[in-house]
Amino acid sequence: MGALIASAVPRLRCPEEANLRAPESVVDVHVGYIRAGADLIETNTFGANRPKLAQHFLEEEFEAINNAGVRLAREAREICGRDVFIAGSIGPLGELRGPAAAAQYADQASVLEARGVDVFMIETFYDLEDLATAVDAVRSVSQLPIVALMTFDGDGQTLAGVSARDAAARLKELDVAAYGANHGAGPTAALHALAEMQADGARLAALPNVGLASMSGQRIVFPHATPAYFGEFAAQARSLGASIIGGCCGTTPAQIAAIRAAVDEDAKPTGSVLVREREQATGVAAAEEPTQLQQLLAAGEFVVSVQLDPPLGASANGLIETARAIRDSGKAQFVDVNDNPRARARMSGIMASVGIERFAGIETIPHLTPRDMTISGLESLLLGAHAEGVRNILAVTGDPPEQGDYPGTHGVWEVDSVGLVELMARLNRGEDWHGRTIDAPTSFFPGVAVNPTADDLGLEAERFHLKVAAGARFAMTQVLFDLAALESFRERIGGRWPIPVLVGVWPIRSYELLVRQHNETPGIVVPEHVQERYRAAGAEARRVGGELGLELLAGARELAAGAYVVAPFRVPMNVVEFLPQPAAQAPVETGR
Repeated sequence: MGALIASAVPRLRCPEEANLRAPESVVDVHVGYIRAGADLIETNTFGANRPKLAQHFLEEEFEAINNAGVRLAREAREICGRDVFIAGSIGPLGELRGPAAAAQYADQASVLEARGVDVFMIETFYDLEDLATAVDAVRSVSQLPIVALMTFDGDGQTLAGVSARDAAARLKELDVAAYGANHGAGPTAALHALAEMQADGARLAALPNVGLASMSGQRIVFPHATPAYFGEFAAQARSLGASIIGGCCGTTPAQIAAIRAAVDEDAKPTGSVLVREREQATGVAAAEEPTQLQQLLAAGEFVVSVQLDPPLGASANGLIETARAIRDSGKAQFVDVNDNPRARARMSGIMASVGIERFAGIETIPHLTPRDMTISGLESLLLGAHAEGVRNILAVTGDPPEQGDYPGTHGVWEVDSVGLVELMARLNRGEDWHGRTIDAPTSFFPGVAVNPTADDLGLEAERFHLKVAAGARFAMTQVLFDLAALESFRERIGGRWPIPVLVGVWPIRSYELLVRQHNETPGIVVPEHVQERYRAAGAEARRVGGELGLELLAGARELAAGAYVVAPFRVPMNVVEFLPQPAAQAPVETGR
């Protein structure tokens, strides 16, 4: 209904507005489906609840739109002279949940029943509890039959990770007239869901989209599913126990006529629509073996990493050469790689880390910011990195893009660093962000950033606890020039670190660069006594920078689990000369 009305009537704020602005078009759509053989038509009220209408400034027309939706369906029935059922269509509210949502569902159901619907279609839900709320709310104001429908992907799961099997078990308990699948990825997806929903006494319904929609300019277009294809779908749906068979977005009267014919002829499935159990992945299972970083931290050994910036160009040769030199020096066990620092576009830190691990043979800790990608993009990147053996990931929120190459633009940030850690924790549990099962669980070792010199230490402490609760396993501080701030922050959060912490050390070699970082770089604080030490050194500032760096490394051994050292700009190989020889310690079996 919505797709056809939106195509037929220009400049609608929402399809339901046509009930008032273009009632003849709504009647025409109903008549077309009835003449094609439909036994049941749905009112044009799917999104006619107050919250959704309010998004289009139509909340004052709530009753008028719902009343008209039923009246126009009844008018079409009278025109055709066929005794078809009229279903009051009720869709989800969006983010609204709980008693407030129940009140809205009940409100719409009351209006629809008062105008004369025969049954309710509560449809296109992905959250099972939200659907249960809607069913209970409608039941509180009406005794009419209810058909409850959820929307599933090709694997038989909703966007919220609810399996068709679990949905069926819950909906059967609610004792609705029928339940099943609508909307979704097309007929095959609906059939997969039905196969999971089969049970003794179950009354099933299948009303899929024609297929996945796409955009052509300003128009929504659907695949060209032939009527014969829908006839085969109807035959297979009946064989799976469906007693209500129809269509959703993109379905035209031609597809409904094919379903009608398949039912009348008692057509048997030919098997041309695939309904098979999903093949289980035979890929590599999650590596239970911990990373070298995880092992060393668990053993209480002081770890050292070197922080490198990825290149501004497409060649990683220099980066890999530096990583090899760090590995061969034996002075650091890891390399951590920034992700577009200061929001300037560089080679991906994740991709650079893949190259380092493959060609330099040293374990990496790539930084990753959710600034530049959607959640699905982050999932894809993480799964690819995992497949290449990269397990340690430092989640950072990232600098705003206007600080870098793209002033006036905006970041994506569907999640922040806390959400990114939670995403990795979910992947480790074998599910995606929405709770849908993935082929095999991952084994990421997530880290987070923490700044003991933040302007708002209370907020920083609160966010640190949130990161740990989300699943962070280690932390790396902002660059520090005095460890007093580290001690003070540790006391603020309870006197001990909840996860191992690596201290950031930057042996800056000039007074000018030190002052610039203090004044111009967000998050970096250089205490006055350190600035005075550099000033007093004059031409010996380089020596002072090295001495201070070594002092911080030594002090970090008493206060933290490790340190990372920022390599000098443009001459990262010089960091090898600065790093001290590691203290003698028993070897740890890394297994990597």
